[in-house]
Amino acid sequence: MAPNKTPKRAPSNAAQAVIGNVRLSHPDRVYWEDAGVSKRDLAEFYSHIWKWMRPHVTGRPIALLRCPEGAAGQCFFLKHAAAGIATEHLHLVSEKGDKIISLDDLAGLIALVQAGVLEIHTRGTTSGDRERADRLVFDLDPGPGTGWSDVVAAAREVRERLARLKLKSFVKTSGGKGLHVVLPIKPTPWDEAKDFAHAIANRMATDEPARYTATATKSKRNKRIFVDYLRNSREATAVAPYSTRARPGAPVSTPIEWSELGALKGANQYTVLNLPVRLGRLRKDPWANIGRLRQKLPKFA
Repeated sequence: MAPNKTPKRAPSNAAQAVIGNVRLSHPDRVYWEDAGVSKRDLAEFYSHIWKWMRPHVTGRPIALLRCPEGAAGQCFFLKHAAAGIATEHLHLVSEKGDKIISLDDLAGLIALVQAGVLEIHTRGTTSGDRERADRLVFDLDPGPGTGWSDVVAAAREVRERLARLKLKSFVKTSGGKGLHVVLPIKPTPWDEAKDFAHAIANRMATDEPARYTATATKSKRNKRIFVDYLRNSREATAVAPYSTRARPGAPVSTPIEWSELGALKGANQYTVLNLPVRLGRLRKDPWANIGRLRQKLPKFA
């Protein structure tokens, strides 16, 4: 869809709908045309999975990808409250003359759906302690000439290296092309946290330069996995667990068990359409204990 075109709307007998105590205007406006997912569908999806998503987004600074014309239209990345986003249900925190956004409850998330927000990104910190990190993210981004098996191998490599340092990590799909390995830590100053992530990435690139790179330069990423440690700074963000992506098929960034990795077909396997079925079949939350871990980073270089 061209950015200046009005998005198509599914037929509707109702001009409005109320979900999560938030009134949606034009609830049948289509956000993902290829998947047939409307604003109402997205709001109902988040309502259904909120108990899974809540621990990973509430109380954290968030950034937003707003796509008022749908996933195929023009999108805007916002780190602060801006025009077009009603703040009645949001938690705003003053920072450097701006208002950063945080969620307290489902109503805040549905208010973002109403505003056309198709991606939620979180910082690796809490709103009340923004000078220290409590989660690190290793974003494994496949370069040209790499395959899905290479991404899976990279995730396992990160896990093994962290495990040798007696650190437990978690994994999720990005909803795009790669995987995110997430490390919960004891609140740590940002410079120390980033240095640690950088050291892991550099060590992988040094030990296996034909497979990994720790630099974002595109010319160095051919046939390599970029071990992106740059998500780990004070204002950097990564897509939140259970957030949708503004990509074809309405994919969702989805936490999984490490034991599921071998059977995973791709980073966009789970979507708005099939994720509720997966969650309904799970016997336990793959990330159930992540919020309880306060792991101290060892000295590592």
